[in-house]
Amino acid sequence: QSTLADHLGVSFQQVQKYERGANRTSASMLVRIAEKLETTVGELVGENDRPTGDESLFEKLAVPGAVQLLEAFASVQQPSLRTAILNLTRSLIEETEEPAPKRAR
Repeated sequence: QSTLADHLGVSFQQVQKYERGANRTSASMLVRIAEKLETTVGELVGENDRPTGDESLFEKLAVPGAVQLLEAFASVQQPSLRTAILNLTRSLIEETEEPAPKRAR
């Protein structure tokens, strides 16, 4: 606990509170904890106990920059601007995806 606390910049008592669920922790802190413990955020929060399906929300938040992107998006007040950002993002994804290989007939 002390090593983890030092890595996170908090007291070992704070780490104990996180473990017991006495204090909440941010998504970015969960990512840092998972990295230090060489595991996934999903594993930390019991997400892996659930049926597997698409990539979990916690795994998506663990992608570098995801939390910062979400925080920036959440700070946008205008709904029309949020929609424009989503549309731009989707367009960028479509442009960078490689086309599926054609099957031989």
